[in-house]
This record gives sequence, C-alpha cells and structure tokens, in this order.
Amino acid sequence: MTDRISLEKEAIAFSDANAPHPRIYELAPEEGRALLEEVQESPVNKYSVDIEDLMVDTGEWGKINIRFVRPEGNIDKLPVIFYIHGAGWVFGSAQTHDKLIRELSVRTNSVVVFPEYSRSPEAKYPTAIEQNYAVLQQLNKLAKSKNLDLENLIVAGDSVGGNMATVMTILTKERKGLPISKQLLYYPVTNADFDTDTYHEFGENYFLTRDGMRWFWDQYTTNEEERAEITASPLRADLNELKDLPPAMILTGEADVLREEGEAYARKLRDAGVPVTQVRFQGIIHDFVMVNAMDQTKAARAAMALSTSWIMEKE
Repeated sequence: MTDRISLEKEAIAFSDANAPHPRIYELAPEEGRALLEEVQESPVNKYSVDIEDLMVDTGEWGKINIRFVRPEGNIDKLPVIFYIHGAGWVFGSAQTHDKLIRELSVRTNSVVVFPEYSRSPEAKYPTAIEQNYAVLQQLNKLAKSKNLDLENLIVAGDSVGGNMATVMTILTKERKGLPISKQLLYYPVTNADFDTDTYHEFGENYFLTRDGMRWFWDQYTTNEEERAEITASPLRADLNELKDLPPAMILTGEADVLREEGEAYARKLRDAGVPVTQVRFQGIIHDFVMVNAMDQTKAARAAMALSTSWIMEKE
C-alpha cells in the first residue's frame, strides 16, 4: 500500500491508476493527448448545453477553433466566461474539459468561450498566450452575432490554463485590452520553480509528479529568461505589476505539487491590493475539477459550488 496523506477514495484510485510507467508525460505528445481523451470518456453527469464552433484568425499566431457553450435553448444575451484549459500546455481540448465547461455555463447562466489554442511542443511560448489574448480582443466584434454581454467578462482556467487566465489580466492591463471583471484560477501554475515544499512533499504518488511538471515546462519553453517573464511565471511579477488586476478566486488542492505557488500568488495579489478569495481543499490531488473520475469528490462538488456562486456575485 502506497504511503500517502489522507485522500478521498477517488483521488487514491486515480493516483494509483496513473502511477505505472509509462506515464502520460513519458509518451509521445500525440499518444498522451489520445490517452487523456480516452480517460475523459469515462461516464459522468453532463449538463445540457448548445455548442457552436468557430474558426478565428489570430493574425501572425494562426487560426484556432473557438467553442461557444451556452445553456441549452437559451438564446438570451448572456455574460461570458473566457475559459482557458489546462493539461500541461501539451494535452487537453474541448472534449477533455467538456464536463467542466458545461457545468460552468449552466450553473452561472453564461456563455463559456473556449479557445483551442495551439499546444506545445509544436507551439512554443508565447504562442498560446498570444492566441488566447487575440481571441479575447475579438469578443467585441463577436458580441452581437453570439449574443454576448461583455459587461462582466470573466477569465478562468485550470492548472496551466489558470496560468494563462491570469496572464490575460496582466496583458489586458499592459495593453489596455477589453476589460476583465474577475479571474477564476483552479490550482494554477504560477512559477517555474520545482523546489517548493509541496513539490517535494507531493512530487510522487499523487498523480501530478515533479518530473511531470518539469517535462511540461520543457515542452513550453526551456529558456530560463522566458520562464522568468511574468507572462510565464506571474508569481515573479512585482506588486506594481499586479496592482489593479481584477478580483481573483484561487482554489488549490492539498496534495498537489502546485499548491504552494498557487497560494503564494494569492498572497501576492492580496498584497498588491487585489481582492482575493483563496481556498484549499483537503484530501484531494491535482486536476480534481477537470477529471471525470473525481467529479463526485467532496472537493470537486464544493469547489464547483463555491466558484459558480462567486461568479454570480456582483462586486
């Protein structure tokens, strides 16, 4: 029996299932992508929605697919959640995050706009960021045809998607882009540093490993100067660079290598004067709101209830 801290049973089962080699990060990227898609075909409750896909030209960064998800049958003008997916910059798609974005859409009565950015290692930093930002700026011209209310635009994301979601707020401040009202970050990547306490405590036997995160970063960029940029490692931003960013909710899992950097980012945002709600969920591992197999954990249900109610609150 593996020696671990107390975990919810689904987290134990998922960690055990993903422990044998070769692990997903030890496969070729295309094989790893197919494996995650297969994992996410497991049975799960899915909310009923209407889905529309659209190819969008991001200029020099190329054309990418954008998915629009809205509550089934609702043709009203609805607020927008701009959702950037995680899975290490290498994996992930509208299919792997289908359960999650459907729930966000229906429970908040919003349109989820989901860019399928170009993934690493084929596309290197900052391609995905620039594609996402370009799409974000095009929402204005899509607002009428897609019936989008951009008054309370929210950016959200999980893991590396949480990284890129907060980077959208940093770029918006720098470039005076389309105003963002809130940022929702599920267990975000905030720093290219593998020597935190949680990296050492949870770096093996808890699904997302220290070696795995090193590999994900290597696919994105191996350049230390790029890794130090605040659009790659937002935790390295100074307080002035974080000042006036939109209110944030940051949710972390107890047994996650990324816990420490996510919580450190929450503290730094707070010190910069940003309103921050930060909650740590005990007994759970990385990816708990995304992975179908952990959908019914106490942590996932509480995180979804908390985050959807926070989205609905008026500041």
